[in-house]
Amino acid sequence: MATTDVLPISLVNFNADNGYLEGLARGIKGGLLKQADYHVLVQCETLDDLKLHLNDTDYGEFLANEPGPLTVGIIEEKIREKFVSEFRHIRNQAVFPLSLFLDYITYSYMIDNIVLLITGTLHGRPISELMTKCHPLGTFLEMETLNIATNPAELYNAVLVDTPLAPFFIDCISEQDLDELNIEIIRNTLYRAYIEDFYAFCKSLGGITSEVMCELLAFEADRRAFIITINSFGTELSNEDRSKLYPRCGKLNPEGLVQLAKANDYEQVKSVARYYSNYASLFEETGEGFGDKTLEDKFFEYEVQLNVDAFAAVSLWYILRTSQIKGTRNEEYSLDCGMRFPTSSH
Repeated sequence: MATTDVLPISLVNFNADNGYLEGLARGIKGGLLKQADYHVLVQCETLDDLKLHLNDTDYGEFLANEPGPLTVGIIEEKIREKFVSEFRHIRNQAVFPLSLFLDYITYSYMIDNIVLLITGTLHGRPISELMTKCHPLGTFLEMETLNIATNPAELYNAVLVDTPLAPFFIDCISEQDLDELNIEIIRNTLYRAYIEDFYAFCKSLGGITSEVMCELLAFEADRRAFIITINSFGTELSNEDRSKLYPRCGKLNPEGLVQLAKANDYEQVKSVARYYSNYASLFEETGEGFGDKTLEDKFFEYEVQLNVDAFAAVSLWYILRTSQIKGTRNEEYSLDCGMRFPTSSH
């Protein structure tokens, strides 16, 4: 009797657990704007022209139902609503480990929301007002309890107890040290813990998920190390304290981070990047003038390309959808014919 190969249980169960969601993510990705769409968009002279072209895309339905005059803010809001709806649908259908993977994605929005709330209360803004400015993907059940906080210290302590971010606060500063500089230290300390934890989780999954996501998270760790270093110049943050904020799961770890910790100006940061072929070119031909690409622009383009090359179905959809949201934040993206757009030609 001939024997047959037996597939691993994980592969047998894949379609039952994740097949629908992978197909959904690939379908959503197919509805993203293509290179040809961007070629048309850069020729639009008004937002109504832009709306007319988008009517023939997956974005057409929600824009067609918008009764008032079209603005950049409305476009961004509607695209975000579409993205959040897609994300929540996928999350609600997901089972472990994809469910936890998607939760990790929301943690970055939670961090930004919490920092927004702490900063706002530091300036005397009411929590109820600040809540309306929070990103919907960064909300969580315990967030309603934060309304009782009346000052930054109370809010800080509430976060330590009542939120999914509590484990990331272990190495943060105390409530007595809350000021503008230290709030940024809190943000970067949280991101360091978050990225390292997400990296360890993805690595534990093994296979293609580990390969793809660890590459993406290693880049995110390195990008944050570069940006933290550059932004620290001219501040009270010491080189030693700065080095404590670097995530230690990227390609720069360990020697590159040691050198970044010693850097005192942009050229020294650039010289560190030259030792890493995948980063050296990102620091070339950057500028702050009209039409120039900033370092952040180049980092973002590199991140998108990593996703396109890897085609990790869910994470690719997530990155490319957010890239198109970012493309609406400046009216020049839709009205100036010389402005670049992010692309998804694959």
